[in-house]
Amino acid sequence: MADTAPTTPAPKPLSLDEFRKRRKVLPNRHEEVKEKLKPLQRLALWITRHVGTMGFFLVIFTWTVIWLAWNFLAPKSARFDPPMGFVFYLFISNVIQILLMPLIMVGQNIQGAEADARAQHDLDVNVKAEEEIEVILSHLEYQNHLLLQVMNRLQVQTGQVLDNVTARTRAQTARPKTTRKSAPKTAPKSPRKR
Repeated sequence: MADTAPTTPAPKPLSLDEFRKRRKVLPNRHEEVKEKLKPLQRLALWITRHVGTMGFFLVIFTWTVIWLAWNFLAPKSARFDPPMGFVFYLFISNVIQILLMPLIMVGQNIQGAEADARAQHDLDVNVKAEEEIEVILSHLEYQNHLLLQVMNRLQVQTGQVLDNVTARTRAQTARPKTTRKSAPKTAPKSPRKR
């Protein structure tokens, strides 16, 4: 029972130069999104990035502590926002919140668009990698075809080669593993003779 190589010639795969010529450079979608931003969108993005930091938190915390301490501890004539009501403080805080809320939402939308662009870029990279893998697989298939032709010319049976490889693999895995013997424990020292 002789195995023979396929009679139809395997198609020659693309050469590396041909593949490189066909390959397209992927655009940097993140930069494309950044370039399309209008000045107000850039401002909203800057505010969104900075409001969500510990620095902003510390500024607001410090401002609150100073405001409350001043209006609690300063002489009555120097207080400008009566304690326990803090009407002016609450008014300013609400104005800040009302202004920041839509700005942060705009900034998050822009960040979402950037994330979508990065995801699209990742998909493009994966598709490109898949094409490269296909080229590698076609080269391997072509090499297998050539090896079978060489084996046929040398009149070597494919089954015989596979049996030899299988036997060698089994022999290597069946060998008992040699373990190192641990160093002998040293005997306790005998008392010195005087």
